[in-house]
Amino acid sequence: MSKLAKPLFTAALMTLAAPLSAQVGSLSDGSLMDGKPAESANAPKDEVSSEKIGAWDLQCAKTGPEPRPCRMYQLLTDEENTPVIEMTMYRLPEGAPAAGGATFVAPLNTLLTAQLSVAIDGVLVQRVPFTLCYEAGCVARMFMSPIEAQAFQNGSKATVSLVPALAPDQVVTVEMKLDGLKKAFEKAAPVSE
Repeated sequence: MSKLAKPLFTAALMTLAAPLSAQVGSLSDGSLMDGKPAESANAPKDEVSSEKIGAWDLQCAKTGPEPRPCRMYQLLTDEENTPVIEMTMYRLPEGAPAAGGATFVAPLNTLLTAQLSVAIDGVLVQRVPFTLCYEAGCVARMFMSPIEAQAFQNGSKATVSLVPALAPDQVVTVEMKLDGLKKAFEKAAPVSE
């Protein structure tokens, strides 16, 4: 990244860091369905359980109809530990058109037409289009086939890449840690379709 673009991109990321962790919902709790975080995304922590499994935070609703939805959360950071992308992953029930999905929230100054790239062990899995932007960032939603879900669970390294709008000739790549994902995925209650 150019010397000029990196400070601007980093400043935008740092501005997003605090609101992202507090405001970002996911498809698993329905809070991104209409493009705006729902009240459930900002629910008090005592309404959501949190269990660290490897690099993942398994977050499950404590109230509501059974099975209570769960999501696997991870904040993806760069080499300097600056937050870049916030993501949640979720499991879908048997017989659903996909095995699971993921919601990524990137900074507002991301070049949307370049899409988000997700790779496992160096192999491109998907290019994920952005679906909307709101105050906290730009959202890309990915559905995973059973083969892709297994690749995530059995992989050793995953990366997520985006292109900053301020430096369209550059690519920012961050690591998605996969340790603990298989156990978290198996433990997570599937969300309703």
